[in-house]
Amino acid sequence: MTTTVAGSAAAGPVSVVSPPYRAISVGLVALITLTAFEAMAVATAMPVVARDLGGMHLYNLAFSATLAASVIATVLGGRWSDVRGPLVPMAAGVSAFVTGLLLSGLAPTMEVFVAGRFVQGLGAGLIQVSLYVLVARVYPAAMHPKVFALFSAAWVVPSMVGPAIAGLVVENVDWRWIFLGVPLIVIPAALLLWRGTVGRQVRSSAAEPAPGLGRKLVWAVLTAVSAALIQYGSALQLAGLPLLLAGIVLLAVALPRLLLPGSLKLARGLPTAPVLRGLAFGALTAAEVFVPLMLISERGLTPTGAGIVLTIGALGWSAGSWIKGRGTIGNMTAIRGGAAMIALGISLVTLVLIDAVPIAVAYVAMAIAGLGIGALHPTVSVLVLEMSRKGEEGQNSAAVGVGESVFTVVAVAVSGALFTATAGSYLVGLAFTVVLALLAFLLAPRFAQPTAAGTMEGSAS
Repeated sequence: MTTTVAGSAAAGPVSVVSPPYRAISVGLVALITLTAFEAMAVATAMPVVARDLGGMHLYNLAFSATLAASVIATVLGGRWSDVRGPLVPMAAGVSAFVTGLLLSGLAPTMEVFVAGRFVQGLGAGLIQVSLYVLVARVYPAAMHPKVFALFSAAWVVPSMVGPAIAGLVVENVDWRWIFLGVPLIVIPAALLLWRGTVGRQVRSSAAEPAPGLGRKLVWAVLTAVSAALIQYGSALQLAGLPLLLAGIVLLAVALPRLLLPGSLKLARGLPTAPVLRGLAFGALTAAEVFVPLMLISERGLTPTGAGIVLTIGALGWSAGSWIKGRGTIGNMTAIRGGAAMIALGISLVTLVLIDAVPIAVAYVAMAIAGLGIGALHPTVSVLVLEMSRKGEEGQNSAAVGVGESVFTVVAVAVSGALFTATAGSYLVGLAFTVVLALLAFLLAPRFAQPTAAGTMEGSAS
């Protein structure tokens, strides 16, 4: 991964792992890899954790608590990074993440474990948004696609080996070491990242303290609560309908306060980014909830065989990001083509409901969907940074992160409710996710207009 830094052509090509950027790049990738591993490993360990701590009634809360905390932390970290620079919120995020891991790993009860998961979510949210701002402050704009491609690649190994390693630890050692072991690596990774920022100007003088930050945090809490209500309401089937409706109403009130002005009106330009990426990522995530279950129940695959389908999707994501990072396709092609590939991949995977269709079709289908999100996801991230005014990278990236999280929760909840209401019709549930991906395809031109290959017209309306 090489590029020529603007204004320094004489210096020749510069790689994201060349000496000026090596320490910070390795530190960032290590942090992403570790947070990704934790996200993948927890799902494998949770049944044993809940049984050991006698907390099956809090099983879902262990996941939704992390999501709720990350929404709040993303809002806080976005403005904090703009005003103070990304290093302070990054340090706070690492500290919270490690504290949450220790709380969960040492938890004597399920209630303490859930509290640890909440603190982990705070840390992960702060890390993610401050990481985006750090990229904007440290790397030249020409290197951003390659940096985000590297971040996507950092998810591949955890996706492939995270569940397997977690299973081995749970079966042969103790589930607590899934949480207690990670801090031993997170702290050195954070120190390496800090070393890479020494001597660099990462604090912005353009952003001013935001007097409305307190109100935004209140709206973030309400948004997190509404997302949890929607998730629980959909899981309780008919009995949860009041919770589901209450969550939707509360979300309709709170979410617009956290997105960019005009986002829900689909205003042309930057405001469209949170909705666009939320639809695309939500479509794929909701589909991935159905696919393993469908392959196991309808085609008789083992859990391992069904899991390999998702692993292939993760590899496709990495490949799509790598292709985009090489600069061989334009931004609009990456966004619209990516959304189209997500829709195509999900559509193809439904064909395995027909017994005569080979299982191999599912593997090809998820590879296509993975390529699509791999091209689309980092492209939106890069363009949001390029289209942001100086000192607003954090709050704009936070808005995209909030939109992605909330739209994903809603997509999973609604597709699950449709699945339940139709007596377990995978076709209906997956068809809904295809519609979401097609909406992202149709919405892409409102995000920005192509002017030349690899460029975007970035003026918000």
